[in-house]
Amino acid sequence: MKLATFNINNVNKRLPNLLAWLKAAKPDIVCLQELKAEQGAFPVEAIEKAGYRAEWVGQKSWNGVAILSRRYEIHVTRRRLPGDPSDRQSRYIEAAINGIVVGCIYLPNGNPQPGPKFAYKLAWFERLIRHARVLKKTGAPVALIGDFNVVPTDFDIYPTKSWGNDALLQPESRAAYQRLLKQGWTDALRALHPGKPMYTFWDYKRLRWERDAGLRIDHFLLSPELALRLKKGGVDRAARGEDGASDHAPAWIELK
Repeated sequence: MKLATFNINNVNKRLPNLLAWLKAAKPDIVCLQELKAEQGAFPVEAIEKAGYRAEWVGQKSWNGVAILSRRYEIHVTRRRLPGDPSDRQSRYIEAAINGIVVGCIYLPNGNPQPGPKFAYKLAWFERLIRHARVLKKTGAPVALIGDFNVVPTDFDIYPTKSWGNDALLQPESRAAYQRLLKQGWTDALRALHPGKPMYTFWDYKRLRWERDAGLRIDHFLLSPELALRLKKGGVDRAARGEDGASDHAPAWIELK
């Protein structure tokens, strides 16, 4: 079973890119982030024509997450991250698919920091940590997948000081990610490729794609049972170089 994550950065604007990648890569389950489309504007007909079922939580202009499935039914269990009923941003959807629980995540960016956006990022992270603990205690096979908006270590970013003040690299963001891992989750791409940066994001500015000045911020966190089934994984870097591409490349793993 092939699982993938792709921050599409506007699903309607980049629909041709998404459809071309789906046709070429043929993932079984896909988590999309940053749809930038309200609920009724999601291109469900085109997605279904490509052979995928879809469940999504849209939001006008910003955010938005979706889960696609090529072969399996999608049984949605949550459309919001628990812990703050007042939070209306569309950043989480969770479903049971072919015997596993998939949580699709678009964690807040947090910039500029310090400030209210960074405080929201850290509060959202705390809610995710609490919910992840609950999921893990169920003993179910769980995959938390998506754009976590955190660069875990300096190895996960090209050599630079220009991102030093960015929310993605702050000690608080990194510490929260490590606390999540310490619950017993496996960072799949890092486990498979301990000696390679495995960048998933290249900013549009300053020729960062052309210079391979990338960051690894899209992650697969696997519960212990799923981690035992981890077979291989990678990043479809070529998708980032296509015309009209998202600033993220799709990442994927395969489970036995």
